[in-house]
Amino acid sequence: MRVLVANAGSSSLKLSLLDAGDAELWNRELDAPRAAVEPGPVAEALTELPEPPDAVGHRIVHGGQRFQAAVLLDRDVLSALQELTALAPLHQPKSLAAVDAVSRALPGVPEVACFDTGFHATLPAAAATYALPRHWRERYGVRRFGFHGLSHAYASGRARDFAAARRVVTCHLGAGASLCAVLDGRSIDTTMGFTPLEGLTMATRSGSVDPGLLLWLQDQANLPPQEMADALEHESGLAALAGTPDMREVLSRNDPDARLALDVYVHRLRVGIGAMAAALGGLDALVFTGGVGERSPRVRQLACEGLSHLGVAIDTSLNETATGDRNVAAGASPVAVLVVRAREDLEIAHQSRALLR
Repeated sequence: MRVLVANAGSSSLKLSLLDAGDAELWNRELDAPRAAVEPGPVAEALTELPEPPDAVGHRIVHGGQRFQAAVLLDRDVLSALQELTALAPLHQPKSLAAVDAVSRALPGVPEVACFDTGFHATLPAAAATYALPRHWRERYGVRRFGFHGLSHAYASGRARDFAAARRVVTCHLGAGASLCAVLDGRSIDTTMGFTPLEGLTMATRSGSVDPGLLLWLQDQANLPPQEMADALEHESGLAALAGTPDMREVLSRNDPDARLALDVYVHRLRVGIGAMAAALGGLDALVFTGGVGERSPRVRQLACEGLSHLGVAIDTSLNETATGDRNVAAGASPVAVLVVRAREDLEIAHQSRALLR
């Protein structure tokens, strides 16, 4: 079954056509904001397809509590996904715009929604529940959802392929960043929560901050909610500490701001990995994926240097030259340290085929 994968992120819409054996037959990357308001670019790109797809798989960031696995898109599902926009205002509209544009260009082709939150539907109550008033949790559905699930699912699967690992911590490190504790293929804890703001320091997102601090700023500095939301989402993280959201630039500098940004990033990363390992009761494999995870040997090295108590040891030479999917652990390390190329497209294609068979 040939699957056209539509992966709508905050800045780009990636389209790729995979054959039944997962070989990539075609790909294009479009500007997501433009594609969201002008379906023409998507339709024009799809005229270049070398073969017609049998199905389309869409990455949808938020499935809420209703959608915990891939689902065939229809009017009822689309309406329900539209109602979840407030939970993912940056991503959900672009994903739904991609669905609309592809549907217009390829009428009659079945389309499947695959959810970033879906992989975390297996979180136990202890990991998913906030210690907040019952009526908040019941009336508003306040809980930890987790994100990057398509990436975590694929990366943890590769860990099982490489090392037959049961207890895996996956590190999706890109502009957005999160960790996941995976036990026997099931997510049991993760760092992102109700929104993608919780957890690690990211490119422009703050990661976890004391909620009391935000209340204090609202009260004492009279900061309106929208200004605070914009700052937490777009003006924090590496951008706030180093003046740039780009980890490559941070690593190329040696000024105090850049050093502090890297120190904060690595500190939060190590602490998070330790917490995920504790949730698993030990560690068999540590996986790095995403733009920073795949392409920054220094970040991997610094993170692993603080994890020797968990049995993590990295081979410096292998780490520096790692390309593709590779184990860069030192020979004596009881824990596999894997660099895995992020392939959300493969996970989406696999889920789409499984649903439609």
